[in-house]
Amino acid sequence: MITLKSPREIEEMKTAGQIVADCYRAVSKLIEPGITTREINDFVAKHITKLGGKQFTKGYNGFPAETCTSVNDVVAHGIPSNLKLKDGDLLKLDIVVEYGGWFGDSCWCYAVGNITPEAQKLMRVAKECLDLGIAKALPGGRLGDITSAIQQHAEANGFSVVRDLLAHGIGRSLHEEPSYEHVGVAGKGIRLKEGMVFTIEPMINEGTFRITIDDDEWTARTADGKLSAQFEHTIAITADGPLILTAQ
Repeated sequence: MITLKSPREIEEMKTAGQIVADCYRAVSKLIEPGITTREINDFVAKHITKLGGKQFTKGYNGFPAETCTSVNDVVAHGIPSNLKLKDGDLLKLDIVVEYGGWFGDSCWCYAVGNITPEAQKLMRVAKECLDLGIAKALPGGRLGDITSAIQQHAEANGFSVVRDLLAHGIGRSLHEEPSYEHVGVAGKGIRLKEGMVFTIEPMINEGTFRITIDDDEWTARTADGKLSAQFEHTIAITADGPLILTAQ
């Protein structure tokens, strides 16, 4: 069942979302060749506490860290480690914050040093997919309006959209209904209503949309070893259009 949020509840959720956004603004200054993904994770964990939020990811279904740090062919759920980022890497940093019983969730993709033109295009298209999806999050529309806009733009640029990892509703739980893939047909799917709050988080792959999972049961990689990029926001549907709760 989809739980609709009141305008007051959406404002309360925005506080959690803005803690997430502040984490990105702060940590982005540190992302450069030589830093480890564990150092990035630890900085974010401390920053969440500094801002009065609570980290949620560590311990969630056994996940061992406060953030997900996914590098290059890792699509999502990368575990922070002593891996040093190097020039040319793509880092996807996923941050979840709980504040006042509400959740905020976002992922941002960063170029580490100088990346190839192909990686630049992948990042650009992935961000455009997010923006196009958000633009379709309008009351009275359909979920397929969002997903088809994402799929069409990715595939028109020669990329693919991951199917096996889903976007989700969010509120007093990190994962609520609806859960959905970022592919679909315009005019199809559930009706979008004021008060819905959910993530839009397309994972765009350079090659195949298929993924594999490492032995750690978390790390999701592209099946062909090619690059993946992702951008994610938590958004609310309002009478005035989509409201980005995690806007940076």
